[in-house]
Amino acid sequence: MRYRSDKVSIADFGGVGDGKTLNTKAFREAIFRIQHLRRRGGTLLYVPPGVYLTESFNLTSHMTLYLARGAIIRATQDTWNWPLVAPLPSYGRGRERPGGRYMSFIHGDGLRDVVITGENGTIDGQGGIWWNMWRQGTLQFTRPNLVEFMNSRGIIISNVVFRNSPFWNIHPVYCSNVVIRYVTIVAPSDSPNTDGIDPDSSSNVCIEDSFISTGDDLVAVKSGWDEYGIAYGRPSSHITIRRVTGSSPFAGIAVGSEASGGVENVLAENIVLYNSGIGVNIKTNIGRGGFIRNITVTQVFMENVRTGIKITGNTGDHPDNRFNPNALPYVKGITLKNIWGVRVQQAGSIQGLKNAPFTGICLSRINLHGMAGPRSPPWKCSDVSGAATEVSPWPCAELTGTQQSGSCASHF
Repeated sequence: MRYRSDKVSIADFGGVGDGKTLNTKAFREAIFRIQHLRRRGGTLLYVPPGVYLTESFNLTSHMTLYLARGAIIRATQDTWNWPLVAPLPSYGRGRERPGGRYMSFIHGDGLRDVVITGENGTIDGQGGIWWNMWRQGTLQFTRPNLVEFMNSRGIIISNVVFRNSPFWNIHPVYCSNVVIRYVTIVAPSDSPNTDGIDPDSSSNVCIEDSFISTGDDLVAVKSGWDEYGIAYGRPSSHITIRRVTGSSPFAGIAVGSEASGGVENVLAENIVLYNSGIGVNIKTNIGRGGFIRNITVTQVFMENVRTGIKITGNTGDHPDNRFNPNALPYVKGITLKNIWGVRVQQAGSIQGLKNAPFTGICLSRINLHGMAGPRSPPWKCSDVSGAATEVSPWPCAELTGTQQSGSCASHF
């Protein structure tokens, strides 16, 4: 993290932390000054204790947004004036609604060397009003993310609390060299689509030492949606997720389902999940195309989870009816090991596609204990090949043959 010798405070620009005054002008003026004065080594923008109500704003390169202990940057609930931005080219439209999308609350496009940090101050999206619009079907455009960086590199996000995002919380898209650590991300378990961290068509991303408890996947690695993601062709690669704890009614660690640009070289380790829907979920669909390969998940503990491991080829919706049903995803080289679960209702489900079976699915040292009483079969498998060793309950026949000397040998 770069030291910034030049420092300014939001108070210098008329910022008032009384929870009522609108501070949009102060944030925009402060960042305009940082952008145009271009101090050597960049500038730190200090947000003192207080509640700073503001509309969305753009960051600039070579800056640090620093939230003091007790500082809260709070999104206005005025959805009428919320700015729109173009859809992401790899999605072809807004994720929820056709057309553009609402700009993220804190936004950056084409930036480098940006830090969001502090003393565990809070960025509060006040998402309730957006969740209700979604529930009532009155959304005109796709809800805003809390923080989004596009086409950026050299991003650090640390020591900040993210609360009640309208949509996804932290979304680095078309980015490289991103570090997200020591963050806390919270939203009610019934808040729709409040994913924690979604690296999307991004490379060299490290997510570590964080607590996430939201209404959707805690971490979901993505890379574009159907024909638009295939055409854009930017994979997510070299992504490390470690020492993350949390709970979600959906998945703890996810890949997809929008993975049309490809996802490869992902390592998730030292993950603790509780009161969750799915522990590890690798999901794709016909029409997605792309590939999901060289994914390793290890050292996971889960408690009170509906399904421990789910790898599926029939998850997720389509942007429109122009997707190519013959664009089949290629899933190969998935290593899951050293996974321990208690109160897991179903151990696993691995269901590939008839014309694109999942290969090289390697399971080892996995122990997923169920509930007392009668249970459905612990594993469901189809259109899958690989190997398993030291797995309890014993997995399906497709993974327990003698071909361990094959694609899985080096992983055991």
